[in-house]
Amino acid sequence: MKKVFLFFIFVSVIVISCNNKQTYYKLAGYAQGTTYHITYQGAEEYSAEIDSLLRNFDLSLSTYIDNSIISRINKNDTAVILDHLFIEFFNKSKEVYKQSGGAFDITVAPLVNAYGFGFSKKSDIDSVLIDSLMQFVGMEKVKLEYSKLIKSDPRIMLDGNAIAQGQSVDYVARFLESRGVKNYLVEIGGEIRAKGLNPERKLWRVGIDKPIEHSDESNRELQAVIELKDKSLATSGNYRKFYEEGGVKYSHTIDPKTGYPAKQSILSATIVADDCITADAYATTCMVLGLEKSMQLLNRLKGLDAYLIYPDPEQPDKYKIYMTEGMKKMIEE
Repeated sequence: MKKVFLFFIFVSVIVISCNNKQTYYKLAGYAQGTTYHITYQGAEEYSAEIDSLLRNFDLSLSTYIDNSIISRINKNDTAVILDHLFIEFFNKSKEVYKQSGGAFDITVAPLVNAYGFGFSKKSDIDSVLIDSLMQFVGMEKVKLEYSKLIKSDPRIMLDGNAIAQGQSVDYVARFLESRGVKNYLVEIGGEIRAKGLNPERKLWRVGIDKPIEHSDESNRELQAVIELKDKSLATSGNYRKFYEEGGVKYSHTIDPKTGYPAKQSILSATIVADDCITADAYATTCMVLGLEKSMQLLNRLKGLDAYLIYPDPEQPDKYKIYMTEGMKKMIEE
């Protein structure tokens, strides 16, 4: 959900396991302004169905499609009816908002837009503007009521960038499971859900990137490789998506409590959870909270494991790692 939304024809190949001749399909393409890769063991190829699913998802939660549900809500369309995807998105966002003490907040859209990371033109930032926008931020200002979203102020807008991509992964994964698929890996824009075994009949192996500024597919380096056993993974970091202006670096992660970009006490947060919508939301939450508060949150909540990369206070050009005990068991030596 980062930029423009484009759809291309899926590329499909079949992989045969040498051990037991079972068929795996590989699908790859572009959606949600990014790439996706899906590998699964199944009875048939589902490229057309998955293409339809991704289109349907965007019509609910893409802020870059004018007639999507979330866009119509942002424009105060009183005739819009919420679907199950939007309701799931809202309820999970509300849950993480409460658990994080407000560090995760989808009503941050006016601020995200003002900094130039959203779906409208960048504004000239100053404290007066930020103060004026903060009155529209806070999930206590919105609620669900009979398939409608009720706002306390019509100028409140929603941004799903920090959670919807993970949700789209779950959406595709649930479809595969409904077709009896027991072995799959779904990856959309780096967010992942894995179940069962890969074509080599081993657990799925997933890499965590080093936090290298402006890195992409051509120059990325792996920090670690972990094995996923029926889990989801999402990573958030400010080392790729930021801009500099007047000697100041602005990251895309906005702290909804202050209205300003989150201080970079964490370079990269990778979260493993049962579902990808949860992993995605808490990866962003950690970037907002910073190291100490993230560690406290992770110790308090069950079902989450984390790999946090943060600057070494004694050597600014170096970094350190914090891992939960569960994450240590997933790391491939």
